[in-house]
Amino acid sequence: MAARAWVRLPSGRRLDLLSPTPFDWTEEDLAIGLSRTFRWGGHSVWPGAPLSVAQHSLAVLALRQARARLSLAQARRELLHDAEEGLINFDCISPLKPFLGAGFAELQARLQGVVALRYALPAWTTEEKRAHKACDIALAAAEAVHVAGWTPEEVRGTLGIRAKVMQEDPLVAVFGGEPWRPWAPELAAERFLRSLTGL
Repeated sequence: MAARAWVRLPSGRRLDLLSPTPFDWTEEDLAIGLSRTFRWGGHSVWPGAPLSVAQHSLAVLALRQARARLSLAQARRELLHDAEEGLINFDCISPLKPFLGAGFAELQARLQGVVALRYALPAWTTEEKRAHKACDIALAAAEAVHVAGWTPEEVRGTLGIRAKVMQEDPLVAVFGGEPWRPWAPELAAERFLRSLTGL
């Protein structure tokens, strides 16, 4: 029997993580998955829910849109840059990925491929990828301090993140609320889904 890694999604659909297709999930499944997948190993200085990948993805999109005018396809690509993590329900911290080996990298690549196919995501140009990474890393530095509890000195010296720590939360201009406070999963899913279906 061929290897299978089935997960049952909230919609009732099932997804084989080892052999995914672009038709295996609904937009609601993806939004829920990302809202229940947590950054920073699930650790947070805030009471309640940790920071979800859904909220982080919206923050990256908001920061990119504040810095440049994006087409709908480019905005969708920003929003979905970590979409495979919502299907795996795992956000691996970057330094750990080499220890998980080539198999994990291949799994991520397969899922990224079917996400790109389903949502017609354009390939990154070198310049676009650089601009995206600048926002992603800037958010990582800010989250490290404002959510995970690292000091700015530790962000640079211990974590090796060179970006300046932002004080202003880019999501406040879009959604209001308290800067850097992680949203409840239900709220994160609702806001992610609304953004995704609007692009």
